[in-house]
Amino acid sequence: MSRFATPALGRRTFLRALGAAGGALAAPGLWEPAPALARAASKVRAVETSDMGVTLKIELSNAPFPCAGAPYQDATAMVFVPAHYRAPESDELDLVIHFHGHVTTAERAIAAHKLREQLYESKQNAVLVVPQCAVNAAESPPGKLGQKGGLRRLCGELASVLATPSARRALGDAAVPRQARLGRLCLSAHSGGYRVAAACLRHGGCEVNEVYLFDALYGEVDAFRDWVLERKDRSGRDRHKLISHFVAGDVRRLNLELERALEAQGVACLHERRPGELTRKQLLDGRAIFIQVPLAHSAVTFEQNAFRDCLFASGLHRQLRSGWFEKKDEPRQIDLRRRP
Repeated sequence: MSRFATPALGRRTFLRALGAAGGALAAPGLWEPAPALARAASKVRAVETSDMGVTLKIELSNAPFPCAGAPYQDATAMVFVPAHYRAPESDELDLVIHFHGHVTTAERAIAAHKLREQLYESKQNAVLVVPQCAVNAAESPPGKLGQKGGLRRLCGELASVLATPSARRALGDAAVPRQARLGRLCLSAHSGGYRVAAACLRHGGCEVNEVYLFDALYGEVDAFRDWVLERKDRSGRDRHKLISHFVAGDVRRLNLELERALEAQGVACLHERRPGELTRKQLLDGRAIFIQVPLAHSAVTFEQNAFRDCLFASGLHRQLRSGWFEKKDEPRQIDLRRRP
Protein backbone atom coordinates (compact mmCIF):
# COMPACT_ATOMS: atom_id res chain seq x y z
CA MET A 1 0.00 0.00 0.00
CA SER A 2 1.07 3.58 -0.54
CA ARG A 3 1.56 5.87 2.38
CA PHE A 4 -1.28 8.13 3.38
CA ALA A 5 -1.25 11.30 1.31
CA THR A 6 -3.18 14.34 2.46
CA PRO A 7 -4.95 16.12 -0.40
CA ALA A 8 -5.36 19.88 -0.61
CA LEU A 9 -8.98 20.46 0.29
CA GLY A 10 -11.23 23.47 0.54
CA ARG A 11 -13.95 23.72 3.12
CA ARG A 12 -17.25 22.11 2.22
CA THR A 13 -20.51 23.11 3.81
CA PHE A 14 -23.17 20.44 4.05
CA LEU A 15 -26.74 21.16 3.04
CA ARG A 16 -29.19 21.20 5.85
CA ALA A 17 -31.57 18.37 4.99
CA LEU A 18 -35.29 18.54 5.56
CA GLY A 19 -37.33 15.96 7.36
CA ALA A 20 -38.08 14.42 10.68
CA ALA A 21 -35.55 14.63 13.44
CA GLY A 22 -34.99 12.12 16.22
CA GLY A 23 -35.32 8.41 15.71
CA ALA A 24 -37.85 8.30 12.85
CA LEU A 25 -36.92 5.86 10.11
CA ALA A 26 -35.96 7.35 6.78
CA ALA A 27 -38.09 6.45 3.78
CA PRO A 28 -37.41 5.49 1.10
CA GLY A 29 -33.71 6.19 1.62
CA LEU A 30 -31.44 6.32 4.61
CA TRP A 31 -30.80 10.03 4.42
CA GLU A 32 -33.84 11.32 2.54
CA PRO A 33 -35.55 12.81 4.43
CA ALA A 34 -32.71 13.15 6.93
CA PRO A 35 -32.41 14.87 10.28
CA ALA A 36 -31.03 18.39 10.17
CA LEU A 37 -27.24 18.26 10.01
CA ALA A 38 -24.97 20.78 11.65
CA ARG A 39 -23.22 23.03 9.14
CA ALA A 40 -19.82 21.59 9.90
CA ALA A 41 -16.95 21.20 7.48
CA SER A 42 -16.28 17.47 7.49
CA LYS A 43 -13.13 16.70 5.54
CA VAL A 44 -11.14 14.01 3.85
CA ARG A 45 -7.97 14.06 5.95
CA ALA A 46 -5.89 11.47 4.11
CA VAL A 47 -6.01 9.01 1.22
CA GLU A 48 -4.34 5.60 0.97
CA THR A 49 -4.39 3.62 -2.26
CA SER A 50 -3.56 0.00 -3.02
CA ASP A 51 -4.50 -2.69 -5.51
CA MET A 52 -7.41 -3.58 -3.20
CA GLY A 53 -8.96 -0.13 -3.25
CA VAL A 54 -8.93 3.28 -1.61
CA THR A 55 -9.00 4.07 2.11
CA LEU A 56 -10.14 7.53 3.14
CA LYS A 57 -9.50 8.97 6.57
CA ILE A 58 -12.32 11.45 7.10
CA GLU A 59 -13.64 13.69 9.82
CA LEU A 60 -17.35 13.66 10.65
CA SER A 61 -19.26 16.04 12.86
CA ASN A 62 -21.65 13.14 13.56
CA ALA A 63 -18.91 10.68 14.52
CA PRO A 64 -19.32 9.12 17.99
CA PHE A 65 -17.01 11.75 19.50
CA PRO A 66 -16.58 14.41 20.69
CA CYS A 67 -19.69 14.04 22.82
CA ALA A 68 -20.79 15.87 25.96
CA GLY A 69 -19.72 14.11 29.12
CA ALA A 70 -16.94 12.05 27.47
CA PRO A 71 -13.22 12.89 27.29
CA TYR A 72 -12.72 11.62 23.73
CA GLN A 73 -12.21 14.15 20.95
CA ASP A 74 -11.27 12.16 17.82
CA ALA A 75 -13.97 12.59 15.15
CA THR A 76 -12.38 10.53 12.41
CA ALA A 77 -13.59 7.46 10.56
CA MET A 78 -11.77 5.07 8.25
CA VAL A 79 -13.64 4.40 5.00
CA PHE A 80 -12.59 1.69 2.55
CA VAL A 81 -13.99 1.44 -0.98
CA PRO A 82 -12.81 -1.71 -2.81
CA ALA A 83 -11.33 -1.31 -6.28
CA HIS A 84 -14.14 -3.36 -7.82
CA TYR A 85 -16.87 -1.10 -6.39
CA ARG A 86 -19.13 0.50 -8.97
CA ALA A 87 -22.05 2.80 -8.22
CA PRO A 88 -25.24 0.87 -9.03
CA GLU A 89 -27.90 2.29 -11.32
CA SER A 90 -30.28 2.25 -8.37
CA ASP A 91 -28.03 4.76 -6.52
CA GLU A 92 -28.27 2.51 -3.47
CA LEU A 93 -25.24 2.62 -1.20
CA ASP A 94 -24.56 -0.59 0.74
CA LEU A 95 -22.64 0.02 3.97
CA VAL A 96 -20.80 -2.24 6.40
CA ILE A 97 -20.05 -0.36 9.62
CA HIS A 98 -17.61 -1.96 12.06
CA PHE A 99 -17.17 -0.93 15.71
CA HIS A 100 -13.76 -1.72 17.18
CA GLY A 101 -13.08 -3.01 20.68
CA HIS A 102 -11.14 -1.69 23.66
CA VAL A 103 -7.64 -0.21 23.78
CA THR A 104 -7.24 0.43 20.07
CA THR A 105 -8.09 2.88 17.31
CA ALA A 106 -10.11 2.65 14.11
CA GLU A 107 -6.92 2.87 12.03
CA ARG A 108 -5.24 0.04 13.93
CA ALA A 109 -8.38 -2.12 13.97
CA ILE A 110 -9.03 -1.93 10.23
CA ALA A 111 -5.46 -3.14 9.63
CA ALA A 112 -5.07 -5.68 12.46
CA HIS A 113 -8.38 -7.43 11.76
CA LYS A 114 -7.82 -7.48 8.00
CA LEU A 115 -11.20 -5.87 7.38
CA ARG A 116 -10.27 -4.35 4.03
CA GLU A 117 -8.76 -7.59 2.77
CA GLN A 118 -11.85 -9.55 3.77
CA LEU A 119 -14.30 -7.13 2.15
CA TYR A 120 -12.21 -7.10 -1.01
CA GLU A 121 -12.09 -10.91 -1.13
CA SER A 122 -15.86 -11.17 -0.60
CA LYS A 123 -16.32 -9.24 -3.89
CA GLN A 124 -19.27 -7.43 -2.36
CA ASN A 125 -20.22 -4.07 -3.83
CA ALA A 126 -20.19 -2.31 -0.48
CA VAL A 127 -18.32 0.38 1.43
CA LEU A 128 -16.65 -0.36 4.78
CA VAL A 129 -16.76 2.26 7.54
CA VAL A 130 -14.86 2.04 10.84
CA PRO A 131 -15.74 5.04 13.04
CA GLN A 132 -13.30 6.06 15.74
CA CYS A 133 -14.84 5.09 19.06
CA ALA A 134 -13.16 5.65 22.45
CA VAL A 135 -9.44 6.03 21.67
CA ASN A 136 -7.18 3.44 23.35
CA ALA A 137 -9.69 3.10 26.18
CA ALA A 138 -10.84 0.16 28.29
CA GLU A 139 -14.47 1.14 27.70
CA SER A 140 -16.81 1.53 24.75
CA PRO A 141 -19.36 4.29 25.27
CA PRO A 142 -21.44 4.93 22.12
CA GLY A 143 -21.09 8.70 22.26
CA LYS A 144 -23.34 10.44 19.73
CA LEU A 145 -24.35 7.03 18.34
CA GLY A 146 -26.22 6.52 21.60
CA GLN A 147 -28.46 9.49 20.81
CA LYS A 148 -31.76 9.21 18.95
CA GLY A 149 -31.10 9.15 15.23
CA GLY A 150 -27.33 9.11 15.73
CA LEU A 151 -26.59 6.34 13.24
CA ARG A 152 -28.82 7.94 10.64
CA ARG A 153 -27.07 11.27 10.98
CA LEU A 154 -23.64 9.66 10.72
CA CYS A 155 -24.61 7.78 7.55
CA GLY A 156 -26.19 10.86 5.99
CA GLU A 157 -23.10 12.93 6.59
CA LEU A 158 -20.88 10.11 5.33
CA ALA A 159 -22.83 10.02 2.06
CA SER A 160 -22.38 13.79 1.73
CA VAL A 161 -18.62 13.56 2.30
CA LEU A 162 -18.24 10.76 -0.24
CA ALA A 163 -20.13 12.87 -2.81
CA THR A 164 -17.69 15.79 -2.56
CA PRO A 165 -15.31 16.41 -5.49
CA SER A 166 -12.24 15.59 -3.38
CA ALA A 167 -13.60 12.18 -2.39
CA ARG A 168 -14.81 11.40 -5.90
CA ARG A 169 -11.39 12.27 -7.35
CA ALA A 170 -9.68 9.99 -4.86
CA LEU A 171 -12.05 7.10 -5.62
CA GLY A 172 -12.04 7.45 -9.41
CA ASP A 173 -14.06 4.66 -11.07
CA ALA A 174 -15.06 3.41 -7.59
CA ALA A 175 -16.82 6.67 -6.66
CA VAL A 176 -20.11 6.15 -4.83
CA PRO A 177 -23.47 7.49 -6.08
CA ARG A 178 -23.77 11.28 -6.07
CA GLN A 179 -27.28 11.11 -4.65
CA ALA A 180 -26.96 7.99 -2.55
CA ARG A 181 -29.96 6.32 -0.97
CA LEU A 182 -30.18 3.38 1.39
CA GLY A 183 -29.14 -0.01 0.15
CA ARG A 184 -28.22 -2.64 2.74
CA LEU A 185 -26.82 -1.70 6.13
CA CYS A 186 -24.76 -4.24 8.09
CA LEU A 187 -23.26 -3.61 11.53
CA SER A 188 -20.21 -5.48 12.80
CA ALA A 189 -18.56 -5.39 16.22
CA HIS A 190 -15.53 -6.91 17.87
CA SER A 191 -15.29 -7.23 21.65
CA GLY A 192 -16.48 -4.08 23.46
CA GLY A 193 -17.85 -2.65 20.22
CA TYR A 194 -21.08 -4.49 21.04
CA ARG A 195 -22.21 -1.52 23.15
CA VAL A 196 -22.10 0.82 20.18
CA ALA A 197 -23.85 -1.70 17.92
CA ALA A 198 -26.60 -2.22 20.51
CA ALA A 199 -27.10 1.53 20.84
CA CYS A 200 -27.49 1.79 17.06
CA LEU A 201 -30.15 -0.95 17.09
CA ARG A 202 -32.05 0.79 19.88
CA HIS A 203 -31.79 4.43 18.79
CA GLY A 204 -30.11 4.62 15.37
CA GLY A 205 -33.15 5.81 13.42
CA CYS A 206 -32.54 3.71 10.32
CA GLU A 207 -33.02 0.12 9.24
CA VAL A 208 -30.18 -2.27 10.07
CA ASN A 209 -30.40 -5.48 8.02
CA GLU A 210 -27.63 -7.65 9.47
CA VAL A 211 -25.41 -7.76 12.56
CA TYR A 212 -22.11 -9.64 12.97
CA LEU A 213 -20.61 -10.08 16.44
CA PHE A 214 -17.03 -11.28 16.96
CA ASP A 215 -16.60 -12.46 20.55
CA ALA A 216 -18.59 -9.38 21.41
CA LEU A 217 -21.74 -10.31 23.32
CA TYR A 218 -20.71 -9.06 26.75
CA GLY A 219 -24.17 -7.63 27.42
CA GLU A 220 -27.16 -5.87 25.84
CA VAL A 221 -28.71 -9.27 25.06
CA ASP A 222 -32.18 -7.71 24.97
CA ALA A 223 -31.19 -5.25 22.23
CA PHE A 224 -30.03 -8.00 19.87
CA ARG A 225 -32.95 -10.29 20.80
CA ASP A 226 -35.55 -7.59 20.18
CA TRP A 227 -33.95 -6.58 16.88
CA VAL A 228 -34.09 -10.16 15.54
CA LEU A 229 -37.68 -10.56 16.73
CA GLU A 230 -38.80 -7.35 15.00
CA ARG A 231 -38.80 -9.23 11.70
CA LYS A 232 -39.11 -12.83 12.80
CA ASP A 233 -42.07 -13.35 10.45
CA ARG A 234 -40.25 -12.02 7.39
CA SER A 235 -37.99 -14.01 5.10
CA GLY A 236 -35.17 -13.51 2.63
CA ARG A 237 -33.61 -10.07 2.55
CA ASP A 238 -36.50 -8.66 4.58
CA ARG A 239 -35.51 -10.54 7.74
CA HIS A 240 -33.07 -9.38 10.40
CA LYS A 241 -30.02 -11.64 10.37
CA LEU A 242 -27.57 -12.16 13.23
CA ILE A 243 -24.26 -14.07 13.10
CA SER A 244 -22.39 -14.25 16.41
CA HIS A 245 -18.95 -15.83 16.79
CA PHE A 246 -17.73 -16.53 20.32
CA VAL A 247 -14.95 -18.23 22.25
CA ALA A 248 -15.69 -19.02 25.90
CA GLY A 249 -16.52 -17.60 29.31
CA ASP A 250 -19.20 -14.95 29.81
CA VAL A 251 -19.51 -14.29 26.08
CA ARG A 252 -20.32 -17.94 25.45
CA ARG A 253 -22.84 -17.94 28.31
CA LEU A 254 -24.62 -14.87 26.96
CA ASN A 255 -24.66 -16.25 23.42
CA LEU A 256 -26.35 -19.40 24.69
CA GLU A 257 -28.78 -17.23 26.66
CA LEU A 258 -29.63 -15.25 23.52
CA GLU A 259 -30.04 -18.44 21.52
CA ARG A 260 -32.48 -19.86 24.10
CA ALA A 261 -34.43 -16.60 24.22
CA LEU A 262 -34.84 -16.52 20.45
CA GLU A 263 -35.86 -20.15 20.22
CA ALA A 264 -38.45 -19.57 22.97
CA GLN A 265 -39.98 -16.97 20.64
CA GLY A 266 -40.10 -19.35 17.69
CA VAL A 267 -36.88 -18.29 15.94
CA ALA A 268 -34.97 -21.23 14.47
CA CYS A 269 -31.32 -20.86 15.45
CA LEU A 270 -28.23 -22.54 14.00
CA HIS A 271 -25.32 -23.45 16.24
CA GLU A 272 -21.86 -24.49 15.06
CA ARG A 273 -19.74 -26.27 17.68
CA ARG A 274 -16.96 -27.50 15.36
CA PRO A 275 -15.32 -25.37 12.65
CA GLY A 276 -17.01 -25.87 9.28
CA GLU A 277 -19.94 -27.86 10.68
CA LEU A 278 -22.49 -25.54 9.09
CA THR A 279 -22.73 -25.36 5.31
CA ARG A 280 -22.34 -22.19 3.31
CA LYS A 281 -26.00 -22.42 2.38
CA GLN A 282 -26.91 -22.47 6.07
CA LEU A 283 -24.84 -19.32 6.59
CA LEU A 284 -26.75 -17.74 3.73
CA ASP A 285 -30.24 -18.80 4.79
CA GLY A 286 -29.97 -18.63 8.59
CA ARG A 287 -31.68 -15.98 10.71
CA ALA A 288 -29.76 -16.36 13.99
CA ILE A 289 -26.42 -18.19 13.75
CA PHE A 290 -24.11 -18.93 16.69
CA ILE A 291 -20.58 -20.07 15.90
CA GLN A 292 -18.20 -21.31 18.60
CA VAL A 293 -14.55 -20.95 17.55
CA PRO A 294 -11.28 -22.35 18.99
CA LEU A 295 -9.41 -19.06 18.64
CA ALA A 296 -7.90 -16.29 20.71
CA HIS A 297 -10.23 -13.38 21.41
CA SER A 298 -8.13 -11.04 19.28
CA ALA A 299 -8.21 -13.39 16.26
CA VAL A 300 -11.92 -14.18 15.99
CA THR A 301 -12.62 -11.57 13.31
CA PHE A 302 -9.96 -12.63 10.83
CA GLU A 303 -8.02 -15.86 11.49
CA GLN A 304 -10.75 -18.07 9.98
CA ASN A 305 -11.95 -15.30 7.65
CA ALA A 306 -15.13 -14.95 9.69
CA PHE A 307 -15.81 -11.36 8.62
CA ARG A 308 -15.30 -12.29 4.96
CA ASP A 309 -17.67 -15.26 5.19
CA CYS A 310 -20.35 -13.14 6.88
CA LEU A 311 -20.12 -10.79 3.90
CA PHE A 312 -20.17 -13.62 1.36
CA ALA A 313 -23.37 -14.95 2.97
CA SER A 314 -24.97 -11.52 3.36
CA GLY A 315 -27.77 -9.84 1.46
CA LEU A 316 -25.40 -7.18 0.11
CA HIS A 317 -25.78 -6.51 -3.60
CA ARG A 318 -22.98 -8.25 -5.48
CA GLN A 319 -21.92 -7.28 -9.01
CA LEU A 320 -19.07 -9.77 -9.44
CA ARG A 321 -19.34 -13.53 -9.79
CA SER A 322 -18.08 -15.66 -6.91
CA GLY A 323 -17.28 -19.34 -6.52
CA TRP A 324 -17.81 -19.21 -2.76
CA PHE A 325 -21.07 -21.13 -3.02
CA GLU A 326 -19.63 -24.07 -4.89
CA LYS A 327 -20.39 -27.20 -2.84
CA LYS A 328 -22.69 -25.02 -0.77
CA ASP A 329 -24.56 -27.99 0.71
CA GLU A 330 -21.44 -29.67 2.13
CA PRO A 331 -19.67 -28.83 5.39
CA ARG A 332 -17.65 -25.77 4.52
CA GLN A 333 -13.87 -25.68 4.36
CA ILE A 334 -12.29 -23.20 6.79
CA ASP A 335 -9.69 -20.97 5.15
CA LEU A 336 -7.08 -19.81 7.62
CA ARG A 337 -5.57 -16.35 7.51
CA ARG A 338 -2.42 -16.28 9.58
CA ARG A 339 -1.58 -13.49 11.96
CA PRO A 340 0.75 -10.83 10.55
